[in-house]
Amino acid sequence: MKPLNIKNNNALLKFEQIANSIILEIEKGRLKKDEQLPSITVFSKTYGVSRDTVEKAFKKLIREGYVKAFRGKGNFILGVQDVRLRVLLIFNKLSSYKKIIYDAIISEFGNGAKVDLQIHHYNPQLLAEIIDENFGNYHYYVIMPHFMHGAEEATYMKTFLKIPADQLVLLDKDLPQLVHSGIAVYQDFKHDIFNAFMSANDLMKKYNKIVVVFPKYSNHPIELNEGVLKFCAQTGKEFAVISDADKEVLEKRTLYIVLTEADLATLIKKTKTLRLKPGKDMGILSFNETVLKELLNITVITTDFEKMGRTVVRLIRERKAEHINNPFSIIRRGSV
Repeated sequence: MKPLNIKNNNALLKFEQIANSIILEIEKGRLKKDEQLPSITVFSKTYGVSRDTVEKAFKKLIREGYVKAFRGKGNFILGVQDVRLRVLLIFNKLSSYKKIIYDAIISEFGNGAKVDLQIHHYNPQLLAEIIDENFGNYHYYVIMPHFMHGAEEATYMKTFLKIPADQLVLLDKDLPQLVHSGIAVYQDFKHDIFNAFMSANDLMKKYNKIVVVFPKYSNHPIELNEGVLKFCAQTGKEFAVISDADKEVLEKRTLYIVLTEADLATLIKKTKTLRLKPGKDMGILSFNETVLKELLNITVITTDFEKMGRTVVRLIRERKAEHINNPFSIIRRGSV
C-alpha cells in the first residue's frame, strides 16, 4: 500500500481517514480483489497509529462491504463493482461561464461520477476549510485557483500541497510553481490574449490606443492587462487601464476592452449618446461570449468553456497527468 495521509487536524477521525484512504485505493484499482491487507499489528507499526484505530478502520471496511475477514488468515479485499467516481468541484465564483463548465463536466461524466460543487469566493482561507472538511472523501478535487488580488501565495499553496498529486486537478488557471499538480486545464491569460490579438492584427491596425476597463475591486486576472500591454508595445500602440467606464471620455481610434457586463452596457450607451459608431469611430471588445453579445454584434475574446470541462473529464478518465492550455480566440463582429 502507498503511504496514507493521516492528519490530526482533519475533521474526520483517524480511523475514518484510514478507511477512506483504503476505499479510494480500492475504487481506483490500486488495491485489487483478493489482495490481503497488512495485519492490524503491522499496519499499526507502519503508519504510527494505535491498534484500536486500525481495528476500527478495518471494521468499517468490513461493514461497508469493501473487505472480508477470514478467521486465521486475515483481511482481504472484496473489490467493488461499478463504483462511481466522487469528484469535488471547487469554483471561485458562480457565473454563466462557470455554469457552462459545470454542465459540460456533468454531461461528460454522465452516470459515471457523483459530482459535488462548492465555492471559495476567491478566499484562500475558505478554500483551506473546504479541503479540510472534505479531505479523503473524494477521488478528485477539481479547483479553480483564482484568488483575490493581494492573497498570499504561501497561504493557498499550503492547501494545494495537502492534496495528493493524483487527486488534484487545476481548472481554468495553472499554478506553474505547484510542481506536484497532476492535471491542469487552463487559460494562459497573458499569452493567450497576446496571441489572440496578434491573430487579429488586421482588425487592430485602425486603432492608435487600447484601453482596458479593469474595475478597481475586480478579481479578474491581472495577466490580462499584461498581455494587452505586450501587444501594444510590439505594435506601437498607446496603452491604458481605467477602472470606471462611466467616467471615461470616449476617444476616436481607440479600442476599449471591457471585462464586465455593466461596463459593456455603459460603453454602448455612451456611443449612442455621442453618436459614435463602434467598429468605425472607435472599438468595443468584450471578454467572454454570451448570446446577448452575439445579438448586439459585439466582438468578443473568449475561450471554449465547454471544451475545458470536457477535457478535464477525459484526462480524469484516462488518468493522464497532463497540463493542457485552453486558448483564447476572437469572434469577429461589427464592434471592432
